[in-house]
Amino acid sequence: MANRKETSKQKINISRRDFMGAAAAVAAFTFVPKCVMAGSASNKLNIAGIGVGGRGASDLEALESENIVALCDVDLDRAKGTIKKHPNAKLYRDFRIMLDKEAGNIDAVVIGAPDHIHAPAAIRAMKMGKHVYCEKPMAHTIYEAREMTKVAKETGVVTQMGNQGHGGEGLRLYWEFINDGAIGTVREVHVWSDRAGTAQRPWWPQGIDRPKGSDPIPEGLDWDLWLGPARWRPYVTFPTRKGRGSYCPFNWRGWWDFGCGAIGDMAVHNADPAFFALDLDAPTAVEAETSEVNDETLPISNIIRFEFPARGNRPAVKMTWYDGGKLPSKPAEMEGRRMDGNGILFVGDKGKLLGPSHAGAPRLIPESRMKEYGKPPRKLPRSPGHHAEWIDACKAGKPEDAKSGFWYAGPFVEALLVGNLAVRLKKRVEWDSKAMRSPNCPEADNYITKFYRAGWGL
Repeated sequence: MANRKETSKQKINISRRDFMGAAAAVAAFTFVPKCVMAGSASNKLNIAGIGVGGRGASDLEALESENIVALCDVDLDRAKGTIKKHPNAKLYRDFRIMLDKEAGNIDAVVIGAPDHIHAPAAIRAMKMGKHVYCEKPMAHTIYEAREMTKVAKETGVVTQMGNQGHGGEGLRLYWEFINDGAIGTVREVHVWSDRAGTAQRPWWPQGIDRPKGSDPIPEGLDWDLWLGPARWRPYVTFPTRKGRGSYCPFNWRGWWDFGCGAIGDMAVHNADPAFFALDLDAPTAVEAETSEVNDETLPISNIIRFEFPARGNRPAVKMTWYDGGKLPSKPAEMEGRRMDGNGILFVGDKGKLLGPSHAGAPRLIPESRMKEYGKPPRKLPRSPGHHAEWIDACKAGKPEDAKSGFWYAGPFVEALLVGNLAVRLKKRVEWDSKAMRSPNCPEADNYITKFYRAGWGL
């Protein structure tokens, strides 16, 4: 395969509102127009999976009403359960080869690989005219989120990020409570997660340096393909909170080269109600309190403070993110209730609204207030389900009907990843979203985009 020219950083301006207009003409590249469904004879999508041994396997289970025609994983041994379920699907290790060979046979791609693979795979598929379902966070860097949003708009394909709670009842209840004035005007939000782990509930390692040496690569794993666009490093095992392990299949999330840490894993779920109900966009500044920072892994714990400007009739909002076991102060209104390991708290001038992880059903606090108020008037249409709405949108050719499409998820993930800039630089980061840079931290340019190995660029 010929090497692709590596992508340099560009200034691109896309907003959620802009996306709803007509698709822009494409000047920078030629893409394959949306095709008639390959599976149209049965009115089913022909879907290919990329990264099908973990979270991708769950996504494919949710899409089994359609035709799963091709599977790609760098570790076919780990993916054997998914392979067994789809015996007629063609098998690949390299998604680039799969997309080239199956271009005429597939309508859509489901990406369940690690974060650093998301943009190269999604952009390649979109430019071929394929619909894309991409696990969260949709991008590994701010630039990737901006570029993926841009390409989705230009190609007109249907996209969806895998923050499954976005299709649920709870998300709509947050909007309805807040827009009904149940807690008054909101200027403060707190969001938290127990990731990357606590002594009581370990997840993956963070706050460690790169291990030295190398170990034998497990049989069945293509290590070079797993690294993909990342700089080459040897396969090696190291101590984890659950024993000894390596970067894959699970411990990659805390490494800067491969993942986005707790904010990439859980803020896309737990902070989703804030972005949706308050129509948040880009922050103007972010600050972080962190444990020890290094160039290999994210800190063990963080408290990140986002400042969002006023927008329309909504005032400015301060959102604080907590991870690694850090928690906001427990509100007195919670009475005897305990603080769960994941959740969100809206603070209004007339009350408070508390909810669990994954945009689960919110409750007014204290409980007496919930009993008095009941449920807010139903104003928003309900989803048939996060995966089902993506399928329906693909078949209808309506990108706006996939409610966590890149037109929504792109700016959302971008904003969260500005938080990781503050973590990595350990200083206040002022943010100019239009220019995609920090006026007070020119060194942030080193982390807005990243290096791509030859053949793996965008």
